[in-house]
Amino acid sequence: MTTTRSGAPAATAGHSPAPWLPLLAVGFTLVTWASAFVAIRHLGETVPPGSLSLGRLAVAVLALGVMVRLQAGREVRLGRADRIRWRMPRRADWPLVVLGGLSWIAVYNVALNEAERRIDAGTAALLVQLGPILVALLATVFLGDRLTVWLVAGLAIGFGGVVLIARASSQESGSDVLGVFLGVVAAVGFAIGVLTQKRLLGSGMTALDMTFWYYAVGLVGCLPWTVELVGVLGRASAADLWWIVYLGVFPSAIAFTTWAYALSHAEAGRFAMATFLVPFITALLAWLLLAEVPPALAFVGGALCLAGVLVSRVTRPVRPPASP
Repeated sequence: MTTTRSGAPAATAGHSPAPWLPLLAVGFTLVTWASAFVAIRHLGETVPPGSLSLGRLAVAVLALGVMVRLQAGREVRLGRADRIRWRMPRRADWPLVVLGGLSWIAVYNVALNEAERRIDAGTAALLVQLGPILVALLATVFLGDRLTVWLVAGLAIGFGGVVLIARASSQESGSDVLGVFLGVVAAVGFAIGVLTQKRLLGSGMTALDMTFWYYAVGLVGCLPWTVELVGVLGRASAADLWWIVYLGVFPSAIAFTTWAYALSHAEAGRFAMATFLVPFITALLAWLLLAEVPPALAFVGGALCLAGVLVSRVTRPVRPPASP
């Protein structure tokens, strides 16, 4: 799953959309992100992790490239630019773009794909929710954010949740602790990518431009699986090929756009909290489409992971100045 800062301007008072449109965009985004976990789990039996990552990212880069061009054309029509052009990262920004693309896109996808060959989709979605805690922790080291007692407590609670999920997975037939570890690796890759994006805010690129270049770098990072992908495409069923296209177009490209639209027309914090629904939507879809349900103990561990995220975001209230 991908969360980014919207590059679209906030809606003005005179051009506010119907109240239900941002809500619809959020609902579409959450269901689409959740469906990605189910699709990956479904493809895990026939498509190796590296090939699945490369195929998905190739489709995503094509889709995002079209969207970038459409965005540039719209700016020309509105008089905001004199010609259509690609926004390239600045030379000084490339190291962060490369790091973010390799960690957030390449490592995240390969690790998650392999994890879901070992654990169910709902459990994988629960583990990825550790990402926000890891982002906050890494920000204290690399961005100088303050290490609070709430962050430490949230990290401890989240780690306890991972331990419970690992225990549940080790007891479940067809699951293993390595799958849980790989799910955590995916969350770490996500956290590093978000951290690089935070450093790049204000670089002049829109969120769509930045996402395109991150995906392009991630695609390059997955090129070692090119030969394997060619073999997979030669023997894959039409249904599997369509699932790979779906992963590249909908959860990777279109869902990003609907998420950015929602954040640009409503309070970001309120909608950001809605991402906690993704694991539970994933579990519901996996039950309906794959006839699998995470172990009961995994739900308890997942609840602890989500509680850890919530606790880590608690901040000390700012006291009003004393009255004279």
